[in-house]
Amino acid sequence: MTRLIVAGGGGGDAVAAAVLDRALYGRGRGRGTGDDRAVVLTYAWDRLLVDPVPGPRAAADFTGLRALTPSVYAVPEDAKPVAPAGSTLPRLAAELPHTFALLDPHHGVEGMVRQLEELLEHLTPASIDLLDVGGDILAHGDEPTLRSPLGDALSLAACAQVNAEVRLLVAGPGLDGEIPVEVLHERLERVVHTLTADDVAPVGPVMEWHPSEATGMLTAAARGVRGLCEVRDAGLTIPLTDDGAVVHEADLDTAFRRNRLAGAIADTTGLAEAERHCREICGYSEIDYEREKAARFGAAPEGPFRPRAVLAGVARFAEEARARGVSHTTFRRLTEVLGLSGVQRADLRALLIGTQPERYDAPLWRL
Repeated sequence: MTRLIVAGGGGGDAVAAAVLDRALYGRGRGRGTGDDRAVVLTYAWDRLLVDPVPGPRAAADFTGLRALTPSVYAVPEDAKPVAPAGSTLPRLAAELPHTFALLDPHHGVEGMVRQLEELLEHLTPASIDLLDVGGDILAHGDEPTLRSPLGDALSLAACAQVNAEVRLLVAGPGLDGEIPVEVLHERLERVVHTLTADDVAPVGPVMEWHPSEATGMLTAAARGVRGLCEVRDAGLTIPLTDDGAVVHEADLDTAFRRNRLAGAIADTTGLAEAERHCREICGYSEIDYEREKAARFGAAPEGPFRPRAVLAGVARFAEEARARGVSHTTFRRLTEVLGLSGVQRADLRALLIGTQPERYDAPLWRL
């Protein structure tokens, strides 16, 4: 029995999709037998720490993809992004028992609808879920707190137009820090599941290296970690509460009607066209932000990794963060605060866990 889960924002949503597949459909937990695994349709759209090329990757940005339909390709473990691009998807395919298929927005929402329809015909799935970690997919699309509206709006607009029943799920409302939790609760419907430590255990090894902050906090919340977590280069603070492990259902059609950006891009035929609408409605495109940030990163040469200086920098940051009431942070946040490269993130993590293992609240760092 095949299932399809669309990871609405790509990145960590693909990992969360694997968690939800086991939690909702695994052995003894619902409709699945535990022997079958979902197909996860996801963007190859990683943060610059992983992929220094702004925006999502297309099929042409990989070698070794496997055709599922004329316009949908699976990303197997031996696929490789074409340099200088990077991607977490081949490693996810190597470590998780799911098929990861590439959602490519370069032909706009019309192209994404075509990909979905081809995949539905190919798979005839028993269920279709659209998953978003955090809940910014429920936005109007022009809120000043939104930081990444385009990816979710694209997937929402595409799923709303396929001739099939799609269930919209939001895991860990508020964990992306883009829409206030109290606003989200007005737009959420029934609780589908509350994640437990057992649910997230299979992706524990993945979260040791995957840079997603929202999904990292989702898995930490499921494991019982509580406090205030500081994330992103801007130092956004996210409460880690009991609600952080809850999965809600929301009405897909209502979300689509509410989201101005999703409505505006519903008939687009190219990513650049969708970006233009995003700038008009939101005042910016997250890909523009990635372009600006990539230019800054490219202008700054990578310095040597100096463990003693790094530990001193982490200690200073921890003291300042605790004064702000912060209890946890992510390794991505520490990497950017210290001016380290994406490659050096692994060095930072190994250094801190090796010298202060008692502070590791997997996958977060306790200050």
